[in-house]
Amino acid sequence: MRTWEDYKNYVKSISEKDKDNMEIIEQVAKILSCYISKREELGLSQRDIANLIGVKQSSIARMESFKVKPQIDTVLKVLKPLGLTLAVVSERHS
Repeated sequence: MRTWEDYKNYVKSISEKDKDNMEIIEQVAKILSCYISKREELGLSQRDIANLIGVKQSSIARMESFKVKPQIDTVLKVLKPLGLTLAVVSERHS
């Protein structure tokens, strides 16, 4: 395997469960990447977001570094001060 894409495809080919897990990881990564980009664009620190939503900065750091898988309510809380929201779309349109 030469690239991350090769590795992801390999993992997805092992089993349906591994494929589903990798797809969930990819979706969470997309959400967090968008969130981090917007936070940085607005010049906000992790501490700023933490203060805005009433959590510890370390909680934001763990979420951003993928050390924890954030709960949906936490994701919604961190998106709100950035003017972002989640949208649910049919897989056929993603």
